[in-house]
Amino acid sequence: MNDVLDRLPPVRVEPDAPRRIRSENTRLSRRIAVLDDDPTGSQTVHGIDVVTDPDGSEIGAALEAPGSACFILTNTRSLPESEAVELNDRLGRSLHELGKRLDAPLAMVSRSDSTLRGHVIAEVRALDAARRQVLGRGYDGVLLVPSYFEPGRFTAGDVHYARVGDRDVPVGETEFAGDATFGYAASNLRDFVAEKSESSISAADVHSVGLEDIRLGGPSRVAEILRGVTGGAFVVINATEYADLEIVVLGLLEAEADGRAFLHRSGPSFVRALAGLEAQEPLTRDDIWPEGHPGGHGLVVVGSHVGLTSSQVAVAQARGGLAEVELDVALVADPAHRDEHVAEVAERVAAALGDADVLLFTSRTLARGADADASLTIARGVSTALVEVVQAARAARPAWVVAKGGITSHDVAVRGLGIRRAEVLGQLFPGMVSVLRPIAAPPEVVDMPYVVFAGNVGDEDTLADVVDRFRESR
Repeated sequence: MNDVLDRLPPVRVEPDAPRRIRSENTRLSRRIAVLDDDPTGSQTVHGIDVVTDPDGSEIGAALEAPGSACFILTNTRSLPESEAVELNDRLGRSLHELGKRLDAPLAMVSRSDSTLRGHVIAEVRALDAARRQVLGRGYDGVLLVPSYFEPGRFTAGDVHYARVGDRDVPVGETEFAGDATFGYAASNLRDFVAEKSESSISAADVHSVGLEDIRLGGPSRVAEILRGVTGGAFVVINATEYADLEIVVLGLLEAEADGRAFLHRSGPSFVRALAGLEAQEPLTRDDIWPEGHPGGHGLVVVGSHVGLTSSQVAVAQARGGLAEVELDVALVADPAHRDEHVAEVAERVAAALGDADVLLFTSRTLARGADADASLTIARGVSTALVEVVQAARAARPAWVVAKGGITSHDVAVRGLGIRRAEVLGQLFPGMVSVLRPIAAPPEVVDMPYVVFAGNVGDEDTLADVVDRFRESR
């Protein structure tokens, strides 16, 4: 893989690119709506709101200012395709109607997994149809930008790579490609589009903006390529650095000035470039609590069962200082004992928060049903139980909450804590583990730091390091 990178032209840096992009977004009164199919998409941004209810009134508040951007949590990666399509259609139409009322251009991002899992073709087609219905015209093209640079996910020569250990591996050769729901074989993104479309789109019909175009031709070359895209065709965006994406966005702005319209299917990194955000250092305790820690103890909620999460839990336990409360999955799945067990766990968590930081975790043995539907029923039941415990714990006024796992972080935020809108303060590590400040939420939750911690990120020490970071803040 190093041979591929070594053959590339040197990185080109456009002077003051983020500020120029922000200024243009503000001048045009552009709004950027990021439909996030998983709660962890905001790991590269800061100062942007996250709205958790796709059908609520908070989207308008988040996009009120010219040049503003917000993430809208759809969680569609956890939905069947038909439900994902219906939600994207409904939300897409609503957002374009908002753009008409504001008389402002609306940039739409369908944010998904940087390892290509998700309802790629179906969601893109639903959003194109929604625009066509409201504005009478679909998109000229769809930029496919799965880059997420911090964990080593980038595209070169139209091939998408993921870092595994110390190697950059074509993504079709990684474990992600074997996903039971969203599996695929292709690493070349042109072939990937053809594969996921079941050959209704030919790889030859997929356009590409190469690294030579970006680094040698600059924004004008990118704009030239985009002006030639029609009929909603996909465009593979190659990038190994944020500087590459900033040039792409500058070229995109040129093409849009000529009346072109593009949808974006992206990983986390593109949103930062599209919004014109500079890099931000990992958050310090003064960033999280500028007026000092308010006192009290925090709650760590762990629902993820991936191997790394279990290792992280073990390290956090070994470091000590946490009151440990286990939610027994077997008892939750047993109707005869479920309610009593959940009530007991909730009482223990609320009581423990008065004296210590609390680790609430599901039993580490993964419970499976007789088939996929039965297993999903168990998982949903466990998630509901965690939500009930968190709801009860709110009365104890935790000073902060960490949620570990994609589904867990969604359910804890929306159903457990009642967060409707929050601001992304930033991350605890580069491109990883976002801290949100609730804005629209119950009174006891407003301003309480909420940490979104994906299940399969970091190393064995990362969860314990997060807890230590907050403990040191007291």
